[in-house]
Amino acid sequence: MVIGLVSISDRASGGVYQDQGLPALQDWLARALTTPFRVETRLIADEQPQIEATLTELADTVRCHLILTTGGTGPSRRDVTPEATKAVGTKEMPGFGEQMRQISLHFVPTAILSRQTAVIRESADHAALILNLPGQPKAIAETLGGLKDADGATLVGGIFAAVPYCIDLIGGPYMETDPAVCKAFRPKSAIRPAQGQA
Repeated sequence: MVIGLVSISDRASGGVYQDQGLPALQDWLARALTTPFRVETRLIADEQPQIEATLTELADTVRCHLILTTGGTGPSRRDVTPEATKAVGTKEMPGFGEQMRQISLHFVPTAILSRQTAVIRESADHAALILNLPGQPKAIAETLGGLKDADGATLVGGIFAAVPYCIDLIGGPYMETDPAVCKAFRPKSAIRPAQGQA
């Protein structure tokens, strides 16, 4: 399993302040995934050609199965992550963006200003799922893992629950998660025995 992480920020990439997106993504994945994985990270500016080139490189050359971006999804002039993502995708996956906004709306009414999206990029022998995530570390964790009440019951499902099965469907490796962080959902027919079990 190879996962690409891309933080898109003019100021962080320019050294004005320390990037928080990549550490937040790495921390959440380390807690959530029980399947071994390798991470490729990139910190780049809000420039559409550079974003497109980075996503293409991670999908086609590095051969990432999953690429998570953070930043650049708002309505301002410099926010072009969704445009770059759609430009390199071969299939749009709008349900991810819809669910991300539903989660964020529990906290801020401005969640409707977010343009987060998702695509699949396919080549002859490889495919990658690319997801645009929010920029704030707290919002990243909420979006991926969902919201739980004080008793631990799920209030709103996080988007990552659907990611492992999506990776299955596009021909990627079988990904397993820690249910305490995020319970992956698969139809019964798609569930494999846990590693080490017959």
